[in-house]
Amino acid sequence: MSAKTQIKHIAIAGNIGSGKTTLTSLLAKHYKWTPHFEDADDNPYLNDFYEDMQRWSFNLQVYFLNTRFNQILQIRQGKKTVVQDRTIYEDAYIFAPNLYAMGLMSKRDFDNYLSLFQLMEQLIQPPDLIIYLKASVPTLVQQIQKRGREYESSIRLDYLKKLNERYDNWASSYNMGKLITFDIDEYNFLEKKEDFSKIVKRIDSEISGLF
Repeated sequence: MSAKTQIKHIAIAGNIGSGKTTLTSLLAKHYKWTPHFEDADDNPYLNDFYEDMQRWSFNLQVYFLNTRFNQILQIRQGKKTVVQDRTIYEDAYIFAPNLYAMGLMSKRDFDNYLSLFQLMEQLIQPPDLIIYLKASVPTLVQQIQKRGREYESSIRLDYLKKLNERYDNWASSYNMGKLITFDIDEYNFLEKKEDFSKIVKRIDSEISGLF
C-alpha cells in the first residue's frame, strides 16, 4: 500500500455476544470512521431462525450474504473509512458450515449458498484490517444476557461452542490480509478505558504497518 492509499475498510469479527457492535461504535467515535452495523432489528429472518433453525437457516444466511456484499461494494466505492460490524467471511466460513454440520441446513442449500458466496468473493476486496474478538462461552452468555434481546434467549450453548471452535480455526488460517486478535476475557474495553487504549494502540501499530 502506498503512503497515499487510504485505509477504507476495517472489520470487526467475533461470535454472538463478543462485543462487535460496541467496539464498532467506540472505534468509529475515536477515529471518526463511518460505522456499518449489522442491523438485527430490521432483519426479517432472525426471530424465525432462532425459533426454527432448520427451516430458516438458508434464508437467513442468504440475507446476511446479500447485505454484507452490498455493504462491501458501498465501502469500496465510497470515500470514507468504514468500520464494519462482522465480515462476509464469517457467514461463509463459520455460520453456514456450522449450520450444515449440525444438520440445520441441507446439503443442497449449503452447496447453493457456497456457490453464491464464491461468485461474490471474486468481486470483492478483503478488509484492510480485521479485528477478531475472541471470547469464552461463559463470557458470550454473560454479554448476551446483559443486552437482553428476546430472540437470543433461546441460543443453545452447544451452538455457541461450535461457533467458537470454527472462529478460532478461521482466524488462525486467515491469509487474505491483516488480522489481529483480542481476547475479550482479558480486554473489558467497555468498562475499562485502559483496555480500550491498549486496543487502540495495537490498531494504530497495525494501520501504520499497512503503509
